[in-house]
Amino acid sequence: MGDAVISERLLQGVAVVTGATQGLGKALALELAGLGVTVAAIGRDEAGLRRVTAEAAGERVHPVVLDVGEIGAVPQAFAGIARDLGPVTLLINNAAVYPRRDFLEEDPPDFMATVAINLGGVVACSHAALMGMVQTGFGRILNVSTFADVLPVPASAGYSVSKGAGRVLTRALVADIGDRFPDIVISEWMPGILATRMGKPEGLPALDAAAWGARLALWHDRSLNGRTFVLDRELLEPRSLKRRMLDKLRRRSPVARRL
Repeated sequence: MGDAVISERLLQGVAVVTGATQGLGKALALELAGLGVTVAAIGRDEAGLRRVTAEAAGERVHPVVLDVGEIGAVPQAFAGIARDLGPVTLLINNAAVYPRRDFLEEDPPDFMATVAINLGGVVACSHAALMGMVQTGFGRILNVSTFADVLPVPASAGYSVSKGAGRVLTRALVADIGDRFPDIVISEWMPGILATRMGKPEGLPALDAAAWGARLALWHDRSLNGRTFVLDRELLEPRSLKRRMLDKLRRRSPVARRL
């Protein structure tokens, strides 16, 4: 058993998963539904969403056709979710595109189209979800992230820049609302390389990763605010040499939490 404690309040609430048509998003929607959560599955492909809905347990996945890159349409979509299903208590920002284009071979509008989805979608969906969460002072936001900004690979400029900015946004949201609304818990998760269209064939199966992601998303603890998890383990913050020496003298050191 890991350290994650699933919140009963989140289990009984409404979860929004973006990019839920296929890959990790689909796996997360199905995993949450299997745990009894009511899920609003957001995606651009209506037929794909219908397939996800048909696979879900207990008719708990509800399709919402939306391109999160169309920022102006997001508030209305979230208002519809709240009206039809109930207030959103959990948001998993998963939607992303990875066009794999060399910077010299793509036009700036194409670059910014990637940013609109990978960053703009997270901004718009987080803002829409938070407008409801602040009314109760309770909620959970999990941003699916990567290390692409740390060491970008060739032909990944738009993806790396937008995902890196998304990591900054996670910290910025905590800085803005963490003191006022400590029970709106915001953190990020890096699922690693997956065997999906955006990943590699030898990667981790999306369903396996989704089991970790769902547990993290349903774990509601103030200490998770601003924290990063990689695969199934917490990424500890760097410590200074002085701090490491002090911990050694005291015979104690931080231990990464597991899912």
